Amino acid sequence: MDTEPTLSFPVIRGLQARREYYVAMWSLRMMRQISIFNEDELPPELRAQRILNKGRIPEMAGYVLDNPNDYVFSALTVSIDSMVEFQSLGDQDKLGILKVPMDAKFIINDGQHRREAIKAAIEQRPELAHETIAVVFFLDIGLERCQQMFADLNRHAIRPSRSIGLLYDHRNDKAKLAKLVILKSRFYKEVVDMEKCSLAPRSRKLFTLSAFYNACADLVEGLATGNLNDDAKFAREFWEEVATHFPAWEQVKDGRMPASEVREGFIHSHGIALQAIGKAGNALLKNHPDDWKFKLAGLGKINWSRANAKVWEGRAMIGGKVSKVTTNVILTTNVIKKALGLALAPEEEKVEKAHLKKDKA
Repeated sequence: MDTEPTLSFPVIRGLQARREYYVAMWSLRMMRQISIFNEDELPPELRAQRILNKGRIPEMAGYVLDNPNDYVFSALTVSIDSMVEFQSLGDQDKLGILKVPMDAKFIINDGQHRREAIKAAIEQRPELAHETIAVVFFLDIGLERCQQMFADLNRHAIRPSRSIGLLYDHRNDKAKLAKLVILKSRFYKEVVDMEKCSLAPRSRKLFTLSAFYNACADLVEGLATGNLNDDAKFAREFWEEVATHFPAWEQVKDGRMPASEVREGFIHSHGIALQAIGKAGNALLKNHPDDWKFKLAGLGKINWSRANAKVWEGRAMIGGKVSKVTTNVILTTNVIKKALGLALAPEEEKVEKAHLKKDKA
């Protein structure tokens, strides 16, 4: 092998499933320069990896460029379709130099989008080229083994719920606002699940963080000052006032009524209603900054029962099931805005007319 041109780099040697593998620390420049076998033109059965989704690259590259001091990329997993040579350093049998033929094929089993994002980011910020990323190399000669590796690497991958993603996101200002409102509220910290994306039938919570985030974002649209504490204070005041108009919520918080019973019986205890209240609340605060609390009493005039199909079917429900698509959120918002004495926005009016026309047909 020494007579052939080789690519050499330091690695740590390990053993997994009786097979050797190697861990290296590559500079981002090296990651960009090393030739990776391109399988895009091959049919699926002849590829070792899914086809690259180029639409994801700008967002991922933007993440690196926007957070140069605290971005995080996990290790890439790469197969080397070639014989290699490991030369240990002295008496260290795990530390050494890996020598790979220059004509070897490198196939990415996990991390092809990260690599492309790195390449795109370096184009705009060349100084990133000196930073590093961990790369795990497996020796796999043959398509079948590479395909199996891809299947195994993704077999147990579970995307975290949107709620827990928001909970742990400290860059998203709207997420920080929603979390601060909840944690500072004596009421909502008891009824909002901070982790789940959907509530189990026996859950004692009324809402998810994901739903509350949407509602809070719509509430403060065009009203936020940029001061997190001040914005959270006025948002918390609004939401706590909303809670006073739903006695069933208080009963759930105090443990006097099962949350499942309230969710099964009323629209107001679903994310679509919370978001619609946020949208209507935004218009209320803009148009009635001084008497919005008085106007908010209109929430109590709405018949929120899910049995009230005449109002909610086609708006908050489709075929008896709660629907959270954009059109349904708008139609639910319209009911609330009318109850609060607020005029519909042009887009809301358009959606309302289409709904009424369909309802008459």
